[in-house]
Amino acid sequence: MTASEAAGRAGDTDRAEDLAALQRYGSGLLRRAVDFCVELLDGLPPLTRADLARPTPCALWNLHMLLLHLDDSLAALHEAVTDGAVRVVPPPRDPVRDLPASLREGARRLVNVWTDADRAGGVVMVGGCAVTAGVVAGAGAVELVVHGWDVSRALGGDVRIPEPLAERLLRLVPLLIPGDARGGLFGPPVPVPPDAQPTDRLVAFLGRVPGLG
Repeated sequence: MTASEAAGRAGDTDRAEDLAALQRYGSGLLRRAVDFCVELLDGLPPLTRADLARPTPCALWNLHMLLLHLDDSLAALHEAVTDGAVRVVPPPRDPVRDLPASLREGARRLVNVWTDADRAGGVVMVGGCAVTAGVVAGAGAVELVVHGWDVSRALGGDVRIPEPLAERLLRLVPLLIPGDARGGLFGPPVPVPPDAQPTDRLVAFLGRVPGLG
């Protein structure tokens, strides 16, 4: 066996171990992501219509569109655990008055229903495909954490993701978002210095320009 073959096999083993951990502990990771998201939402100032028109790190999305997407994501994750399938149809909302409250309520409600004991070994139907609940939870954790960072940047901040959470997500995002399956969801990775902090490496992997603060 050549050195490159040995390295490839070691990499395959590491990926298999990470995937197994995700399937088993994804809902615990999701709870940590929800805690981060709730803390960020609690710190938001009252949002005006001018705030909601601000650009975000997500190309072609303003803050209003991003918050609507987060609200839909929380509803879909709640539906995944309660119904075992994702079929969300977003309700109409007043963007200024109802949306921030809906996000806070949705995040707290999600943390109350998704537990390792209930769903870690279950299956969720997503677009007609069966996906383990742990993988759905891990994908949801990435969504909430990175879009939470996007919200902070849109409002002029540079929130730092807790280092253990960012490090764990850094191990998982290559499994959830392989380089050949980004489509229009994420831009190409942004180069960062080798000593960049976990927050900056995570958002850069997902196509964002980090604050590097």
